[in-house]
Amino acid sequence: MEERFTSAEVVELSGISARQLQWWDEQRIVVPSREGHRRLYSLDDLAEVAVIADLRRRGFPLQRVRRVVRFLQRELGSRLAQTVSGGSEYHLLTDGSHLYLETSAKQIVDLLKNARQPILSVCLSDTVRQIRASIRGRKKASASARPQPHTRKKAL
Repeated sequence: MEERFTSAEVVELSGISARQLQWWDEQRIVVPSREGHRRLYSLDDLAEVAVIADLRRRGFPLQRVRRVVRFLQRELGSRLAQTVSGGSEYHLLTDGSHLYLETSAKQIVDLLKNARQPILSVCLSDTVRQIRASIRGRKKASASARPQPHTRKKAL
């Protein structure tokens, strides 16, 4: 069964606010599954939240990020997390107002068109790896925090 994360866990792991996460769901940017009223996020959802949060921290407007996510879904036929997790190194390149996807050393796809400034590289694969490392760290910490079975010593 695929691992699921609650809204509180996604907020903790990604560093965004609960309201921001709710807004992204309402705007259909990252749409989790639901169990009743609970939102449950897959690992791909969590990775996308982390990448989008990273782009937002770098000053990208949510509208542009949404266009990039939709472009990847439409043109590559996969979600953002799947695109950057498949063993190849994808990078988003930006000049501060436009985004490009580097799919290989020989191909850069212009996602938003007509850039005229220097480009900053944002490694999506690194962001996905950081989120996965955070999850593994949480699992190890919770496992070590569990009480160990108490064994009684026999008196001689």
